[in-house]
Amino acid sequence: MTDTALAALSAAPPHRSPASKVPQVALIFWVVKILTTGMGETTSDFLAHHIYPPIAVIIGFLGLIAALALQLAAPRYNAWIYWLAVVMVSIFGTMAADVLHVGLGIPYVVSTTSFAISLALILWLWHRVEGTLAIHSIHSRRRELFYWATVLATFALGTAAGDMTATSLGLGYLDSGVMFTGIFMLPALAYWRLGLPEVPAFWFAYIVTRPLGASFSDWMGVNHARGGLAWGTGPVSLTLAALIVLCVGYLAVSRCDVEPEPERK
Repeated sequence: MTDTALAALSAAPPHRSPASKVPQVALIFWVVKILTTGMGETTSDFLAHHIYPPIAVIIGFLGLIAALALQLAAPRYNAWIYWLAVVMVSIFGTMAADVLHVGLGIPYVVSTTSFAISLALILWLWHRVEGTLAIHSIHSRRRELFYWATVLATFALGTAAGDMTATSLGLGYLDSGVMFTGIFMLPALAYWRLGLPEVPAFWFAYIVTRPLGASFSDWMGVNHARGGLAWGTGPVSLTLAALIVLCVGYLAVSRCDVEPEPERK
């Protein structure tokens, strides 16, 4: 654990759960995160095209509330509960971004900018109130609420940004995915080679995983006329869901991503 994370833990409020509510960040974390971003994108599109859109949004919202309620009620990190919450955030975050563009006709440039401002405000408020943005410090209810508000904002922002580059800027889904893959590598290289602090490196990469996964899943799901492989949003969603279940099952059994509990004094 880094000095930043240790300092964050020591600064946590006295009334806190002794166990972390989020997983350790390793390679498999990023793999599952990218899978959830892709699944959320295609699942949202599938529901919107096969169910009356307002009903689909209500279903997505209720699913999000139920998943977050389970996560908040859990006494410590549980792989199944945590990643269920991430999946539901991904689905509803996609719906929130699509409602602004498809439902209200707001350009992607405007919605992307609005979500970016909202995310910046959440992060600013989180840091001002708690003094840290380190995910290793999620040991209190207030910090957990800040964490999930940030996660939801990153998914909405990433959805709008990915659609903006693919459609408004004319890059297409495949080229957008390749571009965001390159951008995703930048904070890792800056962290390893240039000494970029852990917290900004993590959140920069976290934000970019959303348009990265969504661009590739859209490319696989949409028809040839839109530059895709025409596999269909339903089959793509089911395939990604199966991969997520396999990965999360491994995490649940191995517990390799469980944060060590802080020592009691």
